[in-house]
Amino acid sequence: MLLKLARLFARLFYRVTVHGSEKLPAGGFLLLPNHVTWVDAIVLQIAFPRPIRFMIWEPIYRQPLLNPLFRLLGGIPITNRRAKEAVRHAAELIQKGEVVCIFPEGELTRSGILLRLKRGYELIAHEAGAPVVPVWLDQLWGSIFSYQGNKYFKKIPRRVPYPVTVAFGNPIAPEKADIATVRQTLLELGEFCYQQRPILRGHLGEASLRGLKHKQFDVAITDGIDGTRITHGMLLALSIALSRHIKTNCPNKRIGAVLPTSIGAVAANLAVMLAGKVPVNLNFTAGRAALDAAIRIADIDTTITAKAFMKRAGDFPFPENILLVDELIPKLKSRIIFWRAMVTLLPWWVLTRILGIPRTGDREEAVVLFTSGSSGEPKGVVLSHRNLLGNVTQFSSMLNLERGDSVLASLPYFHSFGCTVTLWYPLIEGVQLVTNPNPIDVPKNAELIARHKITMLLATPTFLRGYIKRADPKQLETLKLIVTGAEKLPNEVVTAFGEKFGKQVEQGYGLTETSPVVSVNLPEPPKFKPDDNIQPSSRLGSAGKLAPGIAAQIRDPETGAPLTLHDTGMLWLRGPNIFEGYLNDPKRTAEVLVDGWFKTGDLGRFDEDGFLYIEGRLSRFSKIGGEMVPHETLESKIYTTLQIPTEGERSIAVVGVPDEAKGEALILLTVPELSVQELRAKLLEAGVPPLWIPKSIRQVEKIPVLGSGKLDIKQCKEMATGTPS
Repeated sequence: MLLKLARLFARLFYRVTVHGSEKLPAGGFLLLPNHVTWVDAIVLQIAFPRPIRFMIWEPIYRQPLLNPLFRLLGGIPITNRRAKEAVRHAAELIQKGEVVCIFPEGELTRSGILLRLKRGYELIAHEAGAPVVPVWLDQLWGSIFSYQGNKYFKKIPRRVPYPVTVAFGNPIAPEKADIATVRQTLLELGEFCYQQRPILRGHLGEASLRGLKHKQFDVAITDGIDGTRITHGMLLALSIALSRHIKTNCPNKRIGAVLPTSIGAVAANLAVMLAGKVPVNLNFTAGRAALDAAIRIADIDTTITAKAFMKRAGDFPFPENILLVDELIPKLKSRIIFWRAMVTLLPWWVLTRILGIPRTGDREEAVVLFTSGSSGEPKGVVLSHRNLLGNVTQFSSMLNLERGDSVLASLPYFHSFGCTVTLWYPLIEGVQLVTNPNPIDVPKNAELIARHKITMLLATPTFLRGYIKRADPKQLETLKLIVTGAEKLPNEVVTAFGEKFGKQVEQGYGLTETSPVVSVNLPEPPKFKPDDNIQPSSRLGSAGKLAPGIAAQIRDPETGAPLTLHDTGMLWLRGPNIFEGYLNDPKRTAEVLVDGWFKTGDLGRFDEDGFLYIEGRLSRFSKIGGEMVPHETLESKIYTTLQIPTEGERSIAVVGVPDEAKGEALILLTVPELSVQELRAKLLEAGVPPLWIPKSIRQVEKIPVLGSGKLDIKQCKEMATGTPS
């Protein structure tokens, strides 16, 4: 009776949607949920039709106010000193047909991300000889009982009743319920739950309009070149006026954008979206052949650019129809003023209806980004509204940026990180941008960071080398978060940056096909109490922990056979941020998308804390004498062993070329002068396997790098072989 009353009371505050209850065994078993809030047990009992016996840490169990309730519900106290007794008692209850629940993380998450699973549950399962059932609690991160915002309780409930999704997994036999298997299952349940979130069915235009309207009088963007500032409200009015013109004059579905990172580029992208079109930011640093291919594949007949930028674009193959924003915006002045008044006066939902913005975008095409073409012809990556809204919410929940925080937007918008994190994320979440279109202009970027007190910097390791060489430590004092992506972060760059600036560089991982953020290292969350255990959020050499809602598998790169998460193999991913396919290219889409899983082409593994380690791109490995040799690891060894400076531009690159004797041979491209004899002697002395040592050296004037900051693999191979690949 008491349990029924408690459930009824709890339902007044929580609306729980349950999936997978039909999978639950009839007899006794061990329940393994993730641990997000102080009310997880209440939510589980609402979702579960039978009474649950919870295992509770004894100091909490003995709390005077809570102990009578725990005793009434049959809680099982557990401590380190009396663990065996508690395990035995739990096993006996399961054998009698009861359901026992233990939180395998052993503590509440302070980041919203799954922590290390402790092995105590294995002892209970083995002793009971009963199955374990993983269960995922979703959407509780952000409730007043979670630690989001670095505080418990001191938050206003976002909704009442609060929506929660609970998903039960398939029962796992006790002998198969190891740490890696349970972790993988929990991640897959988390991905399933995340996909049910209503926000993912929304439209990117509506989400951006709502975000801009919410903080309409705050500064949205500061132009780092001329100091121009624009508020969220004025940016929205400008974009609406421009969108009306695009809708009337541009019949094609996709509109090309050829603009440097600026207020105009943000307004152009948003205007195309509000007009019901698809923005395609074209890589103006790419070669003519790649651009011709992109324009042909995307069927682009109109591009948005600026007159001044056209003059610098050289032989860019502009299509017939060109919209010049710097000439068009002055002509729209009266309309911009009108729409600014409408933005001030009308609710956001009225504006969306007037503008005809759909409420649902979901899996429809929202944005097309072309891969950099580092190893061949570029591919058009179709990102849906679900993909981008999913990745924005994933990234946002991890960052916890505050109202005064700001981001330096210097990555181009044809770069996936630039597109999501410095374009759509700030529009939706209201984060201030300071723009500078040149990511390698370190003196200017450092000066902007200092002047505008910027708190977040996104860069590639290649670009960070420039800061090490040319920036003053005082200029970067306000930075709270420095995240790198696009390529592996060498440890020597982390060390050099930390020694000069006293700042930790956090490595992230993502791909254009993943919208792009997959994982990221973050600063450690503050302790709730001085004696709290540290929950690691960053680990040197790793790419961080997976963003919420992403599931992972490790597969054999040759056979595709499943491995454990702790093995090294091909990384497969699934989540709301995984792309919809390559534009008009079903063959290459089928090669990388299998039953909703994306084969990344990267070799990786996870440690027991859930940190992802990327060993390298499969295309950046060479199979020599049957052994896989990682180019990036070898490059790092060469930098360290030969004491090659890491400041400034990249100075070496390892390339694999065909070899009749061993299948492949390694060629070292180098800017500084090196001899094969010196290289071989020092690498052998450092313990590098003989098989890894490059066969020959090619001295070059410059290591080719793409506009995104990635190594240009295609051009490197041409340099190494002396012929086009």
